[in-house]
Amino acid sequence: MPKEPISVMIVEDDEVAAKIYKQFTHKLDQFSVIATASSGEQALELLQIFTPKLILLDVFLPDINGIDLLWEIRKKHRTIDVILITAANDTETISEAIRGGAFGYLIKPIIIDKLLSTLKQYELTRIQLYSGKVIDQDKVDFLFHTNNTQNVREEFDDIPNLPKGIDKHTLKIVRNKVQEIKGSLNADELGQIVGISYSTMRRYLEYLVSCDEMEVEISYGAIGRPERKYKPKNSQK
Repeated sequence: MPKEPISVMIVEDDEVAAKIYKQFTHKLDQFSVIATASSGEQALELLQIFTPKLILLDVFLPDINGIDLLWEIRKKHRTIDVILITAANDTETISEAIRGGAFGYLIKPIIIDKLLSTLKQYELTRIQLYSGKVIDQDKVDFLFHTNNTQNVREEFDDIPNLPKGIDKHTLKIVRNKVQEIKGSLNADELGQIVGISYSTMRRYLEYLVSCDEMEVEISYGAIGRPERKYKPKNSQK
């Protein structure tokens, strides 16, 4: 997965709601809100200037229905993903959102934890898609949300309460990836493999060291500066 942040555009005519979405989206390391629009027209104008990876989109906009905007985005910007955030809870609107390829659908009044978990799920999906050229059926089922909610919940039920800054979804990805490495690598090298920043990777590696799942080797370069390298313990369960 690319190391750059996941760029986000918020399309929401409620200024307070837009600020809340921006504030909490920025709490996640891998996300960066780069623009907000208060109407469909403004959103389309912004899309002529830059292309975000993700749009948080309301349905009830002052000039255009959000579902119509979703289809307009699909016609011109096929690489942009969309999460609907709206008070619309009728089956017709939800069905159209599914047909339009929306990644998620959050019904107002929004629960912040639900917003954050949906964004984390989106990040995890991107990591899966960028982790290689070929994936197996289980990952395809995950990406297409086949039995996804229950499976993901069960998958992480055995993970204990984690310290601040350690997310269980990212931890699972890091655990899986580090088991594939041979020899020892530094945090920057492992971060490139996993698709997260050096600082984030270092935090997760140190956590795994504290759990006795990884071990550290100290090496010295030409100028004598110590470097921490990590490798999984052979005895890891």
